[in-house]
Amino acid sequence: MRPAVSFIVLLLMCTVTGACAAPPSDPMEKRRSDMVKWDIKSRGISDKNVLNAMLKVERHRFVDESQQREAYSDHPLPIGEGQTISQPYVVAFMTEAVALKGNERVLEIGTGSGYQAAILAEIVKEVFTIEIKRGLHEKARERLQRLGYKNIHLKYGDGYFGWEEYAPFDVIMVTASANHIPPPLLAQLKEGGRLIIPLGSTVFYQNLTVVTKTKGRHTVKELGGVTFVPMTGRAQKK
Repeated sequence: MRPAVSFIVLLLMCTVTGACAAPPSDPMEKRRSDMVKWDIKSRGISDKNVLNAMLKVERHRFVDESQQREAYSDHPLPIGEGQTISQPYVVAFMTEAVALKGNERVLEIGTGSGYQAAILAEIVKEVFTIEIKRGLHEKARERLQRLGYKNIHLKYGDGYFGWEEYAPFDVIMVTASANHIPPPLLAQLKEGGRLIIPLGSTVFYQNLTVVTKTKGRHTVKELGGVTFVPMTGRAQKK
């Protein structure tokens, strides 16, 4: 009986003194929290909705098991078919740059792993996302369904042409580079809407560019240099 008595005494002491150690926390949660603190918030991202979304969405669920140890490092990771999941800071920066309020309908060009779509879905009303590579589209669809996202609509196709059926959109986010802005996307942008795209060289360097539609005209603001994988399909034929 002594071991049982000792256990009861120890339990009582823990209850009274509060000295019992807390169970270990999820190491991925700690890494994600550190990522947001040091790689995103400390670099100037201040939008609370963006920060909360980055804290909530588990980036390690969007990469292969072999990449999970690197999931909360601030750099891109390969996801197959020559594509990558974007650097966390860039995801946060782009999301903050389009000034989301929460009631928007957003079109994303380039679903990839589905990570950016999930970040958007934590903030806005609806996300429509298009992926040109069938394998990535199918993986992202299965992943996002498994994670319980009901406000993300996925399409397999060439994002150059947008998704006219559901236009116009408050925000259009292009997560692949192009040397011009696809005209169909500009046409599907709502009055007062914002389009963000890595614009310029499709190989080494682009300027992250925000286009705002006001009274049928477009104003352009460059936010700085980035490197994205290029758009494929129709974008490469012009």
